[in-house]
Amino acid sequence: MSVRPPLPYEFLPQVPSFPLTSEDITEGGTLAKEFVYSGGNLSPQLAWSGLPEGTRSIAVTCYDPDAPTGSGWWHWLALNLPAGTAALARGAGSSDAGLPGEASFHARNDFPGHKYDGAAPPPGAPHRYAFAVHALDVDALDVTADTPAAQVGFHITFHTLARAVITAEFGV
Repeated sequence: MSVRPPLPYEFLPQVPSFPLTSEDITEGGTLAKEFVYSGGNLSPQLAWSGLPEGTRSIAVTCYDPDAPTGSGWWHWLALNLPAGTAALARGAGSSDAGLPGEASFHARNDFPGHKYDGAAPPPGAPHRYAFAVHALDVDALDVTADTPAAQVGFHITFHTLARAVITAEFGV
């Protein structure tokens, strides 16, 4: 029997949460084919509210802790979204053009691509995909589009005021 690794947010400094919903995914649910790499490869719709006072920007990420790498797998890093953003439409992760605000961009994921790349687990047990919205205390993270995903995660962690997560699964 294999033990699943923890989600990274379980061992990082605890922060408050806020409401996060989606028309496309549910907590503990299964990702539909349109949100996986070999399907439509679309990012799911996400909506949030109740960000804490002091939020200056938002980051949206998708992370697979079950990837057989020892360090997980980053599928999506949308950064520097304006603090007033309350949702991303389905497919917003396809390019920087789908993101709100002039300073918003996609950092390189682990495929590597500069966009959302959906679930693509090897055959076997389903993998978990943690879709997280991070309320940040800076207008812009000090990273570039080519900063490695783990380093982007480091910057997000140290600027997070609050975080909300929906985790869904997919397996082949």
